[in-house]
Parts: sequence; structure tokens; C-alpha cells
Amino acid sequence: MGEILTMVAKEIRDGFRNRWVVMITLVMALLALTLSLLGSAPMGVTSISPLAVTVVSLSSLSIFFIPLIALLLAYDSIVGEYERGTLTLLLVYPIKRSQIIIGKFLGHLILLSIAIIIGYGFAGIAIAMSSEFGFAKQDWLSFGKLLFSSIFLGAIFLSVGYVISSWVKDRSTAAAIAIGVWLVFVLLYDMGLLAILAADTEQMIGSEVVTWVMLFNPTDSYRMLNLTSSAETASLSGMSGLSQDNKISDLSLLLVMGFWVALPLGLATSIFNRRQL
Repeated sequence: MGEILTMVAKEIRDGFRNRWVVMITLVMALLALTLSLLGSAPMGVTSISPLAVTVVSLSSLSIFFIPLIALLLAYDSIVGEYERGTLTLLLVYPIKRSQIIIGKFLGHLILLSIAIIIGYGFAGIAIAMSSEFGFAKQDWLSFGKLLFSSIFLGAIFLSVGYVISSWVKDRSTAAAIAIGVWLVFVLLYDMGLLAILAADTEQMIGSEVVTWVMLFNPTDSYRMLNLTSSAETASLSGMSGLSQDNKISDLSLLLVMGFWVALPLGLATSIFNRRQL
């Protein structure tokens, strides 16, 4: 356990030294606040909590932004150490390869969590305090779920990044694969699913099948968890039909996301254990 904590502390120090945390937090806070203000501006006086509008806006931002940040944090975590020659030096110490993976993963997850909590938290509090809806009457449950699931989403793509970093032999290849993975999960998967549904003129594919297909993409699990969490967010996001007809429980969605964290992380550990230095 001590070795893992040492690796965690090292990654956190490196993150602050490289200004990663400060830069990510500032960018995330700026984008979150801008998107939240733009999303809540046309609401006027309604019975819908401005924070619910913010949850919908930030969910869309998270699907594009958080996986990219997580992959950029993790893609060179192993192969970068290998190219610099520090990985061999690190393995001289009495530390297991699995402890290196877990320590680096936890360190990066803490850095990403700090950025998400501060960035999104700042935007959420600013919107709640500037609205006439009342601070205590805001949809804080959905907002809290957004923060937690956003950290979970980051953990998924961190673990995927470690698979890439443990597998390839140079950073340039790792970076190219990381961008490709981001494109597949964030853009191409849903575009392909949409194309199939558009071509299904006879409506042979039911909504239940679509719901289960979406579970194979962690970003869609994240989307369903946040955008169907309440009647307000489902209505604002246009997912009220899914929310009523084929709603998957929050626990099931969290289990699916947990699987997406554990499987790649275990695979990365297995690949790294077999890697020849």
C-alpha cells in the first residue's frame, strides 16, 4: 500500500509541477460557466431549475471534453517513462508493476477530480446564486450526480489510456491511437447508430434494442445516467421518451461504467506485466 501511495503522490506532484491541474481547471471552469450561462439565458421565469439546465449543458460538454483530457493524461504514462528511460529506474525499486499502474491511475484520477469539482462546482454555484429560483430549491441532486458520474467517466478513459500506453512502444503511436479511441467513442459510435436507425425505414429496431446498444459505449451510459435522472433534465434534453419507456436504473448504469473502469485497468496491468524492457 505504501508503494501505491508513493506513486500517487509522485503523479500529483508532477501534475502540479507541469501546471496540468491549473490549466485544466481554468479551462473547464471557463467552458462550464460560459455554457451554463448561455444555456440558462433564454429560460426566463419558469418552473424549471436553472441548475437542471446547467446539468444538461455540462453533460454535453463532459462527453466531449473529459474523455479527451483523461486520454491526454494517461496515453504516455507508461510509454513516456519508457522513452525517457525512467521506467527501468523505477522498476529497480521494490515496487510491483501492478502497483505502478494503480498508483499512476489514482494519481491522475485525483488530478482530474480536482479539476472537475472546482470547474463544474464554480459554474454550478454561480448559476444558483445568480438565479431567482432560490439557492436551496435548485436541483442539487442531479448536479451532484453529474459531478460524481463525470469523475467516473474520466476514470473510464484513464484506464483505456493505460491500455494504450502499456501496449505501444512510442509516444507518437500512443497519441494517434488515443485520438482514434476518442473519435470512436465520442463521435463515430453514435453517428453510426444514428445512420443505422435512419436507414431502418421499416422500424425493425425497437427502442429497447437501441437502449442496450447504447450501453456498449460508456459515454452513452454517462448520457443516460445524467439526462434521464429527473423529469426536468429528461424534458430539456429530449430524452423523456427513453426516460419513461426503457429507463435503465442508475445502479445498473453505474455498474456498467464500473465494468468499463475495471476491465481496461486489469488489461493494462496484464499487458504491462508481460512487457519486455
